[in-house]
Amino acid sequence: MLDIEKLKVAYGQSVVIEDMSFKVGESEIVGILGRNGMGKTTLFRSLIGMIPTEDGKVSLGDKEITHDASHKRVSKGLAFVPQGRMIFPYLSVYENLISGARGSDRESDLREIYALFPVLRDMKNRKGGNLSGGQQQQLAIGRALMTKPSVLLLDEPTEGIQPSIIKDISRSLREIRTMKNLTIVVSEQVLSFVMDTCDRIMVIEKGSIVREDKTEDVDAEQIRKMLSV
Repeated sequence: MLDIEKLKVAYGQSVVIEDMSFKVGESEIVGILGRNGMGKTTLFRSLIGMIPTEDGKVSLGDKEITHDASHKRVSKGLAFVPQGRMIFPYLSVYENLISGARGSDRESDLREIYALFPVLRDMKNRKGGNLSGGQQQQLAIGRALMTKPSVLLLDEPTEGIQPSIIKDISRSLREIRTMKNLTIVVSEQVLSFVMDTCDRIMVIEKGSIVREDKTEDVDAEQIRKMLSV
């Protein structure tokens, strides 16, 4: 569903990702683990089109999107929840959600989001900036789902969120995958969240994938050492 071939991404003369290749299958949840500064956010910003690709190829299903503008990538089925969530603080929960709506069945999509995240239904008239961090993360995921994606990218979704809400988000992502046959790629530093949520785990260091395991085969202690170096 998502195919990255020999990706190269740079900020000016500074190359962050030199030659990265990996694939994510349909309805698969993949976690990309790494310490700060290892290239996770750069990778995700490149995939959504916020940073231009220097070289390589990015395909979404059977469509190449390497040089598409961000809005075209979204229209082809790629959605992105950025680090820090970036919801609209002065708009209501309802207004935030419909800002991402695509197609004519908006109310049906809203009902699905409210079923996944009941707190958003209960707080639909509250301004986004008045929600807790966990509620804002649920809102950001809901808004992304309103674009009807086939692939969802989430950059550090657990940042600043209390442990009980992290477990709710993990459960919701697996429900979303099953309900919508959705492919999900998550960047994270929290190993427990990735272990609970993902089918496969990759570790990124200095812009390269240095390890890849199915979740059931992960040596958690070894991964922790890599993340703490």
